[in-house]
Amino acid sequence: MTSAKNVDQRRQSRDATLKAHWAAEAKTARKQKLLWGVGGATAATLVGALVIAAVVTDPPSPTRQDIEIAGLETFEDLDANHVNGAVDYEQSPPVGDDHASTWLNCGVYTEEVPQENAVHSLEHGAVWAAYDPSALSEEEITALQETLPDAHTVVSPYEGLESPITLSAWGAQVAVETPEDERLEDFVAKYWQSPGAPEPGASCTGGLDGPGREA
Repeated sequence: MTSAKNVDQRRQSRDATLKAHWAAEAKTARKQKLLWGVGGATAATLVGALVIAAVVTDPPSPTRQDIEIAGLETFEDLDANHVNGAVDYEQSPPVGDDHASTWLNCGVYTEEVPQENAVHSLEHGAVWAAYDPSALSEEEITALQETLPDAHTVVSPYEGLESPITLSAWGAQVAVETPEDERLEDFVAKYWQSPGAPEPGASCTGGLDGPGREA
């Protein structure tokens, strides 16, 4: 049986891997900006030489835009107002729009979380993995937790899902059947702390603990 300590270690490792990946993407973007800032024919020669060298010694990492996910749904024109009380969301689970002024603390939950607070976490670039507790075994729930980063993720049960697992980020959602589905990791790579969220990287701690928070 997988211990909570091992789950935490694996999630922290996933977290570090993603941060390193997006740091490499930012480095590549800065390099391209520098190269195209050089003018004239000499620049063209320099760019060609450096691009060849970069491909050989430092192959570019795939960007978020390059990642394609089968079955992905995206949503635009979402409001981000802070409101009091319940919100009637069009998606279930919600992927954005008006929400509570206090965000949900990211982590693992054993009970359903308040949607309005969870949406505020999505605004901060979190990924929300909602699962049908009647469709997954305890081992599969643990496997789901292990696949996700340690920070800026919410894992919680959610009644009435059309699929065993639904992954949500601000303005994006995909349904998967099992924690082994490769689209789960692709979704995290594309949307975890995505610049497409209104406030990516903002805190996902120091807010509201929903019911049944474990870690």
